[in-house]
Amino acid sequence: MKRRRFIQTGLGAAALSALPGSLAWSQAVQALSQAQGSVDAVTGSGRSVTLEHAALEELRASLRGRLLLAGQDGYEAARRVLNAGIDRHPALVVQPTGAADVMQAVDFARERELLLAVKCGGHSYGGKSTCDGGLQIDLSRLRHARIDPSRRKAYIAGGSLLGELDHEAMSHGLVTTAGTVSHTGVGGLTLGGGFGRLARRFGLALDNVTAVDIVTADGRLRHASADENADLYWAVRGGGGNFGVVTQFEFALHPMERNIIGGDLVFPLARLRDVLNFYADFARQAPDDLYVDFIAHSALGTTDGVVLLHVCYSGPAQRADTVLAPLRALGTPIHDTLRTQDYVAIQRSMDDTDPRNNNQYMKSGFVNQFPRGLVDAIVDGFTGFEERSTALVFQHAGGAIARVPGDATAFAQRGALANMLYFIEWPLAESPEAHVAYIREQWQALEPFTDGWYSNEVANENPAAINRNYQGNYPRLVELKTRYDPGNLFRLNANITPAA
Repeated sequence: MKRRRFIQTGLGAAALSALPGSLAWSQAVQALSQAQGSVDAVTGSGRSVTLEHAALEELRASLRGRLLLAGQDGYEAARRVLNAGIDRHPALVVQPTGAADVMQAVDFARERELLLAVKCGGHSYGGKSTCDGGLQIDLSRLRHARIDPSRRKAYIAGGSLLGELDHEAMSHGLVTTAGTVSHTGVGGLTLGGGFGRLARRFGLALDNVTAVDIVTADGRLRHASADENADLYWAVRGGGGNFGVVTQFEFALHPMERNIIGGDLVFPLARLRDVLNFYADFARQAPDDLYVDFIAHSALGTTDGVVLLHVCYSGPAQRADTVLAPLRALGTPIHDTLRTQDYVAIQRSMDDTDPRNNNQYMKSGFVNQFPRGLVDAIVDGFTGFEERSTALVFQHAGGAIARVPGDATAFAQRGALANMLYFIEWPLAESPEAHVAYIREQWQALEPFTDGWYSNEVANENPAAINRNYQGNYPRLVELKTRYDPGNLFRLNANITPAA
């Protein structure tokens, strides 16, 4: 019997549930040792290895946080990501409570060349924050947000969720760009870019990062800012998880009124073409303090759908009527929630639309222009969705994002007008083949209109594609990856391969 499966048995689980935490772990390791003497694991290259009792016990003793094996309380929640179609089983899970625990886990993984996954909020569509047979660092116990209102700075622990940042900062009348779903992890969102309802006004989340504390592949904790380890500071702002595990972010904050005008204008799907034509023109001309997403959606099991414009206007109240007048000119919607509301509330408004209780698959790409040919391709293809839930989204970019030079950070897609995302969702019990084939066929008509892709959403493993996606920044990223992670320990991402 496989050692890591032993404590999944009813006998093993019952025994563990009756024991205190550290004693339960010790008993579990002893039981596993008696059963087989090792835990099966895999390296980053896919080679099988064994983790002996003594090594696991040494790792456990070095942590203030938890070390979990399959069958122990907390393991199932840790290994799962929000995309319920991802079902992977790490050999072991470390749940750090501080930077020292992260350093121990990274050392353990590097010394044994283990496959390593890092999980913050678990929003990775491709499941890159979990793994089969490797070591998962689950940052769910490393959450804290501290605000310094006098310096307009936020200090956010690396495993925190965006809702913690919004809640604490807004209590002082301060904000920074922080996504659109409050249970998103701050680490994954920020390191890859960080779009959000305020990005057109204040820049991407990574544009507001003034420093990070990061554990690199050698197990060292480094501080990176414009004045210290400046090359690493440049790389982590767009380089994703390629360079280490961030244990703390320092964000610049901005004054903003708590009340904004936000909500949805919902139209029947029959108006797809004219609403999309409007958006193609309006998105480019909108002021920085207006954020408008376009969404076409059909629910699972329906033969129709809706088109909606999701709005967040954070500018002066006296200008609101003028700024929003073009949206109102679209005519009477079938549903209208556009109103004055609390900014923190609108940041939570999409939390329940992102439960991910079904299988999901997604394609995405940046759109720099919005020609009529793209509108035609979308309208012609958005049909035949009765067997699956389908959503096409344009996430508004431009504004302050576009005014940052393309080489100022590792993130290169500064010219994007929007990020185009095409989602499908289907019941877990169904085979994915037909559904995935459907969206891939649809995407063939849309992809020619894109220029690169958001690395947080598409963990492309083709080095040539990643090279193109980082544009002129790729050679510098390879140089820094070779310096800070020559063994490619942090590979479960849009991976930058170190030089040989």
